[in-house]
Order: sequence, then structure tokens, then C-alpha cells
Amino acid sequence: MALPVERSEELELEQIEIELLLEGIHRRYGFDFRDYAPASLKRRVRRRMEGEKVATVSALQDLVLHDPVVMERLLLDLSVNVTAMFRDPTFFAAFREKVVPALRTYPFSRLWVAGCSTGEEVYSLAILLAEEGLADRVRIYATDINEAVIETARLGVFPLDKMQEYTQNYIRAGGSRSFSEYYVARYNGAQFARELVEGVVFAQHNLVSDAAFNEFNVITCRNVMIYFAQPLQTHVHRLFYESLTMFGVLALGQKETIRFSPHESAYEELDADERLYKKVR
Repeated sequence: MALPVERSEELELEQIEIELLLEGIHRRYGFDFRDYAPASLKRRVRRRMEGEKVATVSALQDLVLHDPVVMERLLLDLSVNVTAMFRDPTFFAAFREKVVPALRTYPFSRLWVAGCSTGEEVYSLAILLAEEGLADRVRIYATDINEAVIETARLGVFPLDKMQEYTQNYIRAGGSRSFSEYYVARYNGAQFARELVEGVVFAQHNLVSDAAFNEFNVITCRNVMIYFAQPLQTHVHRLFYESLTMFGVLALGQKETIRFSPHESAYEELDADERLYKKVR
């Protein structure tokens, strides 16, 4: 059933406005969202319009370009921050079984958590590596486009009411201790032990525009590229390929794959179900 002409014109106008908004953000602030998946992007822009109480994307653009505080709020909406500790426990079980033995063969290695959001995955991996006796031999680099979520990750304070869920995830992921040993309850928050992230490098990094910045033995980027359109996915796959050492491991999210990426033939599957791939050429 075709859309009424007026509704069709409204949607076309909205699309033009969104393209102008993204161009303005890129030129004013340097953040490039122009190759993000359109449907997801549109939802997030509309959410910020509601938050700012404006009726049009053009009105939102006016606020964003003239007020960096509004841009910070929009950035929180546009950068995806859905996460949990030991999210997808079977992934962490597979990481213990298939990635940890490779890490043991190196005197020192680097692990990049790309798109670390508020840090739950960083702390999960830090706990896992500590339990495997690798805490002093693996340096974690945790990056995100968004400075605000990086600061949350640095603090390591997560909602106390999430600890029951996180404990169950931890047990299913093969955790060998009492999960409560890793945090102290304070008011409504759980403060995780500082020693877990003493050696972690937290930094802002934009997957869209920033270059490779080190060589890594493992890169995890889970549930980030599902929000990117194909050209941007291709760009990020190239970045990861350039950043991985030979025989390094790339970990993607459950709905992501290296299939149809420019470097598909350079990897072999370590675990197809858990999206673990080893660079072999």
C-alpha cells in the first residue's frame, strides 16, 4: 500500500534534514555518522528531538550546532551503549577455551576492546584474564567515540540491582570464584576493584575517522558494527585487519560476521558460533 503523497514528502524532507544534520555534526565537531545504518539513526535522532522538545530535525540541528552540551546529549543517543557484564556467557566460555591458550604463548600481548561503552566488557575480560593468571601479561586498551561513557568505564561503578544478573552470567561464563569478591556495594552502586583496571588504557577513539594506533593480539568489537551501513563496516574491517598481528584473534558480536568483508579470506574460524576468527594471512 503506497504512502499518501503528503506523508511521503514529509519522510523525504526528514531524510534531507537528517543528512544536513549529520554533515553539520561532521564539519562542526568531527564526528562522522553519515554511514550509520539509516533506520537506527533515524530512531535515535527522533529520540533526541523528543528530549530537546523540538518538532523538526532542522530545529535540532540549530541547537546541536550552537550548543556543545546538546551535542553531548545527542552523542549519547547516537553511540550505542547497550551492554552487560559477561554478556553472552558462551562467548566468554569460548574465549577461555580457545583464545586464552594462545595468549599464554606470548610473554606480553595487547587486547583492544573497540567500542567499550561504559566498560562492562572491559571488566569482564579483566576478571577472566586475572583468573587465568594473565593479568600482568595482557594490556587492555579500551576505546569509545564517547568521552562520557569512557569516564564511566574508568570509574567502574555499575548498578547494584544488576549484580544478580551479572553473577549468573559470570557463572555461566565459567567463572571460578565468588563474583561478589570483585566489587564492594556502596549505596546503589557496585564499585569494582581498582586493581582490575590498573593497567587498562582508556582512550577516545573514533572507528570512523581515526587510524590504527597499535598492534594487537586480540580485538573485540561486539555488537557495534550492526549499527553501521556496509561502507563503514568495510572501513572498520580494514582497520581491524591492519591492527591485528599475524595469528591474532578478532571477536565480533552474535549478529556480525567477517563474511563479505574485504579480508574474509585472511581469517579462519576459531569458533563460528561465537564469532571468533584468527588472522592467518
